[in-house]
Amino acid sequence: MQEMVRLERLTKRFGDVRAVEEVSFSVGRGEVLGFLGPNGAGKSTTMRMLTGYLLPTSGTAKVMGFDVVDEPREVKKHIGYLPEGAPLYADMSPLGLLRFVGGMRGLEGKELERKIARAIELTSLEEVAHRPIDTLSKGFRRRVGLAQAILHDPPVLVLDEPTDGLDPNQKHEVRKLIKTMSAEKAIIISTHILEEVDAVCDRAVIIARGRVVADATPAELERRAPNHNAVRITIDRERVQEAVDALRMLNTVRDVQRLEEVDGVASLLVLPTNGAEIGAAVSQILNERGIRVERFAVERGRLDEVFRALTAEAA
Repeated sequence: MQEMVRLERLTKRFGDVRAVEEVSFSVGRGEVLGFLGPNGAGKSTTMRMLTGYLLPTSGTAKVMGFDVVDEPREVKKHIGYLPEGAPLYADMSPLGLLRFVGGMRGLEGKELERKIARAIELTSLEEVAHRPIDTLSKGFRRRVGLAQAILHDPPVLVLDEPTDGLDPNQKHEVRKLIKTMSAEKAIIISTHILEEVDAVCDRAVIIARGRVVADATPAELERRAPNHNAVRITIDRERVQEAVDALRMLNTVRDVQRLEEVDGVASLLVLPTNGAEIGAAVSQILNERGIRVERFAVERGRLDEVFRALTAEAA
């Protein structure tokens, strides 16, 4: 995989405040990286340094081999940037804005018009292309911001909250577009929306208080959840104690928790030791005792639990 973005010990201080502290990661071609963290964690500051809008205090950031400090113009040529809030010229139309941005990027003539048409089509802006931007909904304005970011077909995309303000259908379309574009690009999505990771990201970097606290695939992060591979069962309430006693005999079971009891049935949560796969063992021991299971589900673990644990620990 060709490396297209590299950050090494990137740091930013504002006076005595360390907004970003020695952040390091890389992104390769064909990879979508989710850059996650709570509000104020340093996500936007990192993105601004990567795109050359803010100088780092120390450390390095490179895009396609170009250093953001030494070669900022080359970096900007190779990046499409959707900043937080997507500041736009409100009196322009989307079409006018794209022509302006394209001209600033050195595009002209038929090439400019072709790229504008492509950006409008990809972001589904046809129906509002000639309307003033200040009359558009927040969702449409976000899509205009995305259109200007992809206009020049850059190899690297940096998207700060790309689905902010979009309805579920629009989110689906933007995520589908990101997955389509990702084959030939390196894409960084800065977000605090965890569903974004499951939807489009190959890998996630979690930042808290300016420091990286995790760098893993979504599946690897889910395995860190306390309930990863836990089994949730529903059985006859009269057999609960018998089931609990039997399940606690398994050496791969850490604990059995009683949940709700409704209409003669009870739910149990069977927690594994060190994330072990216990589904087969749980099913077998209940069958051996003739305990009928109404519902059986294996939990894979939730990203929000891991996110809270990692960011709380850093705080």
